[in-house]
Amino acid sequence: MQFDDVILGRRSIRGYKPDPVPKALIEEIIALAMRAPSSNNTQPWNFYVVTGEPLARIRAGNTERMLAGVPQSREFRTGLVFAGAHRERKVGVAKQLFSAMGIARDDNEGRHDWVMRGFRQFDAPVCVIVTYDRVLDGSDDTPFDCGAVTTALVNAAWSRGLGCVINSQGIMQSPVVREHAGIADDQVIMKSIALGWPDDAFPANAVISERKSVAEASVFVGFDD
Repeated sequence: MQFDDVILGRRSIRGYKPDPVPKALIEEIIALAMRAPSSNNTQPWNFYVVTGEPLARIRAGNTERMLAGVPQSREFRTGLVFAGAHRERKVGVAKQLFSAMGIARDDNEGRHDWVMRGFRQFDAPVCVIVTYDRVLDGSDDTPFDCGAVTTALVNAAWSRGLGCVINSQGIMQSPVVREHAGIADDQVIMKSIALGWPDDAFPANAVISERKSVAEASVFVGFDD
């Protein structure tokens, strides 16, 4: 694919085929993603790539704890609840997804099932858990750098026919994730990425989230009109 094709064509994938993803292909994608820039070349990121039975145990543990009402234990701070324009965008994409899936506003069971899919990493065959070195905890540059490498990873995956969705639900029960992914104590869990072959028959995969315009997002200073 050309660069523009990847950027403009990529979308978040929330429904996957069960087919396994070759380890060599994932290694290739991660190697490409790690060409992303980082502050002073610190490269704070690490990746725990989980599939098979360990991933099944994470899915089960996440689901059981959430249904039992165990408080979430996400390690990277969540910040304040979205408000204003940010909440509007969040609600907007939720409406797009629910519409695509045929989940009505009063369909509490359907909405609950949709939320639980997130805790199951959307049933993808692979979960990539992004961590960063604990010694850098508190640095604002570190999460910025991890965001850069995560963006590069999902784009690299798309360029090779794979789909991804970045999500926080998959790592909200961090003790379960740490245990079954074997995450070292010197790492902070930041995000999870569901990865696999897109199921084109899954309605939500056709959803393209809206973007604000360049005029809304940008201020040009010193340019001649």
